[in-house]
Amino acid sequence: MVGDSEENDECVIADEMIYIPEVRNEKRPKVGMKFDSLDFVYDFYNRYALLAGFSIRRHSSGREKYSKEILRKEFVCCKQGVFKKEEPRAVKRHRGISRCGCKARVVVVKVSGCKQYAFSLVVEGHNHTMTPPERVHFMRSHRHISEPAKLLTKQLGSADIPTHKKMSILEVQYGGMEKIGFTKKDIYNFEYYESSLMKNHDVELVTEYFLAEQKNNRSFYFKIEGDSNDRLTRCFWADATSRRAYRFYGDVVVLDTTFNTNRYGLPFAPMLGVNNHGQTIVLACAFLSKETTESFIWMFEEFKKAMPGDEPKMIITDQDAAMARAIFEVFPTTFHRLCIWHITTKFSDKLPRTAYEEYWKEFKETIWEIDNIDEFEEKWHAIITKSGLTDHPWLSSVFDLRKSWVPAYVKHIFAAGMSSSQRAEGSHAFFKQYISRRNSLMDFITRFQRALSHQRQKELLADHIDAFEKPQCALLLTMDKQMAEIYTKAMFQKFEQELMQSLPCFMELKMDDASKAIYKVSERKRGKTRVTEVVYDKYSDQWSCSCKGFEFIGILCCHALALLKREQIEYLPNKYILNRWKKTAKSGLVSDSNGNEIKDCENNSLLIKRSRMSRLASDVIEHALMSEEGCELLSNNLNDTRVMLKLLNDGVGPSEVGGSSSQTRYLKDPKRVTHKGSSKRVKGAKETRMERRIQHCQQCGQTSHDIRRCPRMANTS
Repeated sequence: MVGDSEENDECVIADEMIYIPEVRNEKRPKVGMKFDSLDFVYDFYNRYALLAGFSIRRHSSGREKYSKEILRKEFVCCKQGVFKKEEPRAVKRHRGISRCGCKARVVVVKVSGCKQYAFSLVVEGHNHTMTPPERVHFMRSHRHISEPAKLLTKQLGSADIPTHKKMSILEVQYGGMEKIGFTKKDIYNFEYYESSLMKNHDVELVTEYFLAEQKNNRSFYFKIEGDSNDRLTRCFWADATSRRAYRFYGDVVVLDTTFNTNRYGLPFAPMLGVNNHGQTIVLACAFLSKETTESFIWMFEEFKKAMPGDEPKMIITDQDAAMARAIFEVFPTTFHRLCIWHITTKFSDKLPRTAYEEYWKEFKETIWEIDNIDEFEEKWHAIITKSGLTDHPWLSSVFDLRKSWVPAYVKHIFAAGMSSSQRAEGSHAFFKQYISRRNSLMDFITRFQRALSHQRQKELLADHIDAFEKPQCALLLTMDKQMAEIYTKAMFQKFEQELMQSLPCFMELKMDDASKAIYKVSERKRGKTRVTEVVYDKYSDQWSCSCKGFEFIGILCCHALALLKREQIEYLPNKYILNRWKKTAKSGLVSDSNGNEIKDCENNSLLIKRSRMSRLASDVIEHALMSEEGCELLSNNLNDTRVMLKLLNDGVGPSEVGGSSSQTRYLKDPKRVTHKGSSKRVKGAKETRMERRIQHCQQCGQTSHDIRRCPRMANTS
């Protein structure tokens, strides 16, 4: 709409087009209108601008000389002012010119004798066209992230939903992109602002979180330490669920550090175990600034303090010298096993190409299929002699370590069926779905707890299936039905598989005297015949097999089961049934070193109350979202309730907490550390061979071409 400007000294020049917005009179600003505060003035004028099709911003202010109280305030169109051309210079972003000297504005002054403000000047004319309704939501003053939207954005972020998908969810919730009230860039800015608020307060927030967890449950254990400059260097924690789990499943621990989980580069060291369903569980966690022997000793000492029960029977790690020295010092009775996967996958890199291709199959069969120590050493020496690798330094080094990784040497020690740290690798992959290298420590803790709850839900589901379902028995044997009642579903399936494999086994009595009987058991598997030796000790009434299946896994092997069937033993003796594989493995009380009981939740009634109030709150929120008035009413009531609850809780002093010494001071955020770095991805033999074929000429050995383009081959032709 074209009209005349108001008669004042701020009128536009002659012949300039003046645009006056077409807005209903009751929505227009008028001289004399009064407001209780400047915020109300801004809101009113901004709503008018939204209907009119322009954006506003705050401008000049007039203040009282001594009290600095605002007596006059001006709000202008966003196109007010003129662009000032400066000298050319390098700029990161090239912004367009938006200001065109628009004179539209309102001025409010303080009403004498009261706290109100009134319009003293209203200029409605613009020297530019109005923005159409379909684009007005892009303008600066109309883009605002509401508190519910901020909360929802944080919740979606904690669920690892990227920003572009957050906008899609908000679009569905608000009924269109134009109704959201902000853009994707605004979310990025909001997230950056939230992140900047946590800067230099990250460790403080983590400490407060741990203290709050410890206050809710005395069984929560944590310890944080810093350097001489009060910067965090290492952190250890274990909740009540993990500490209870160690009591039942702490016989075997898998440890492997991982990287790229936080912005400081601190290596993350989760200590893992295996539950009665064969699932990976977290026993404790730690952040270490350095992977030194001293750091690992500190971590293991805290682990010993936190965990009830004895030292683990076995710890499985990779070939880390610092970690090995720490285990030897802190856990002198624990068997330290090296990850066989990390060692065997290096054969393709360490051995010459021709030797690897020709002899790897023999190496693999020797490592995995020979149970006798003397036979293994004889076969190993035969292979390296035949291949000409007698003086190979790497083969000599791994052979010297054979008692720590070769199955023939270590299968007599219980390891829950694990021979490598692959569970740790799989666990890292699982948790990295939730975390990233950009996380602060507080972000990491929040996301890690969420991932941990998902992992524990799988365990609860397995418990539920065992409680309400009875597995079907594939064999009509009394022993099969017996173990279906005792073992968890996952372990019963393993036992039943061994029982089925025992059916075609052939037995031959090798020796029988007054003290023992020795049987030779032949098993046909994958086209090969495997012969093992089963010994029956008549004095102890004990069966043992040379394959060490029961000692290694905790489930009787098919060879021993074949002999039990031959002796017509219908029920599996209790000595061959490990409690850790039973459905009832987690039953019983667990106490720490001070005799205090460790509970998953100290007060079950709190869980019931929390669940009931959560359902009630969810129902109220759903009803409130149906209208703006409902949202405003609920928000006001919640704010009032929060203030009252804070006053109520402030009157209650902090209770004494157990599990670790309370932190008396807050540490500073750590500096970014430089560590050994995450190890390179271990490549398979096939991938390595393909790369070698491409990168190295088989005729002359050059890396610039392959054999098809070799000059020697061309000259020969």
